[in-house]
Amino acid sequence: MDYQQTINYLYTRLPMFSRTGASAITKDLSNTIALCGLLNHPEEKFKSVHIAGTNGKGSTSHMLAAILQTAGYKTGLYTSPHLKDFRERIRINGAMMAEQAVIDFVARYQQDIERLNVSFFEMTVGLAFDLFAQENVDIAIIETGLGGRLDSTNIITPLLSVITNIGWDHTDLLGNTLPLIAAEKAGIIKPGIPAIVGERQDDVADVFIKKANNVGAPIRFASDEWNLRVKGGIINQLLNVIATNGRNKHSYALLLDLVGTYQLKNIKAVLSAVDELRLQGFLITDEHVQTALGNVKALTGLRGRWDVLSTSPLTICDTGHNPDGIQEVLKNIAAITYHQLHFVIGMVSDKDSRKVLALLPKNATYYFCRPDIPRGLDADSLREKAFEFDLQGEAYSSVTEALATAQKNAAADDLVFVGGSTFVVAEVI
Repeated sequence: MDYQQTINYLYTRLPMFSRTGASAITKDLSNTIALCGLLNHPEEKFKSVHIAGTNGKGSTSHMLAAILQTAGYKTGLYTSPHLKDFRERIRINGAMMAEQAVIDFVARYQQDIERLNVSFFEMTVGLAFDLFAQENVDIAIIETGLGGRLDSTNIITPLLSVITNIGWDHTDLLGNTLPLIAAEKAGIIKPGIPAIVGERQDDVADVFIKKANNVGAPIRFASDEWNLRVKGGIINQLLNVIATNGRNKHSYALLLDLVGTYQLKNIKAVLSAVDELRLQGFLITDEHVQTALGNVKALTGLRGRWDVLSTSPLTICDTGHNPDGIQEVLKNIAAITYHQLHFVIGMVSDKDSRKVLALLPKNATYYFCRPDIPRGLDADSLREKAFEFDLQGEAYSSVTEALATAQKNAAADDLVFVGGSTFVVAEVI
């Protein structure tokens, strides 16, 4: 198979969450353990940082990877999902893995993959770990896919575990209360391994503290450790960051290329992670931090986080898709001066769309669409649900048509926003 045939095989042959939903999720780590056993346990051959959380784990992973590679470390980065190219999931020093490496891995292990009946995600974890081991990375940043305790990535023994925050998402799989969701995320906290929780949340802080105490893991809450003063706009944010906990002596003046209110939470987790890695012997200077955080997109290829697609009319997309993520999106929208909001929105069918729709502004014009995946929610169905919340607009046959119509209808001083699902953002990018 050539590269495209290989990717088509992976998409169609293996159970894939974006295609089939919960049925693609394995209920334990046995498949991943078996696959990595065949690969001679690559997960034991490189250092790592493990990152989980409801929102922000992707941005946090990319920022930390950018810092480490700027500091001169050969840095692997494993994230999901991808937006345009499968290889976005697996990078070394910001470069996507080679197409031939994907072809060779699948050709070599295809029979084993089918015999073990591994899922698409389990296969990508094995592929990433195998590449990082073969390429002798100095460290890899590993983002969980879903949850933590039973996530396929949770076979690593990292230098550090980071949990960004807890919110309402995947409740059918992780639990229908925040403490239950937190308990699943807390599953990445391991005996004796330092843990950083990005945001101290009253509803769930005790879950993390209890888990850390039970396994003898030092724990710290990044939100307790840093104060921020912010100046910013759509293109960049200038932060003055001052340590508040007494253990840090650092203060930073940072110009971020990743913008949005949610990055103010993520940056605290990143800086506490840097502090912890310094304690473990990593040579990371303040200049490394400043340079990297001003160039995360260029260094790592990250897209889809308050991403400006055009300026006439101003068109922005963002992957925030659950209630907490949408609330942060709405804060960012509120900070922009515009005349009329044109909101291009699509969602998936197996999530509680009403929780998101209830948050959306009633004075916007909506363009309902269906992301081009099997789990995509029909545009007419989404429009009918939205009507219950007095959200007005029309349904369109595709994301492309919805965006084109929104941009055509928008005046020069209007704002077009695209979101509701990572898969909608993937199509517009």
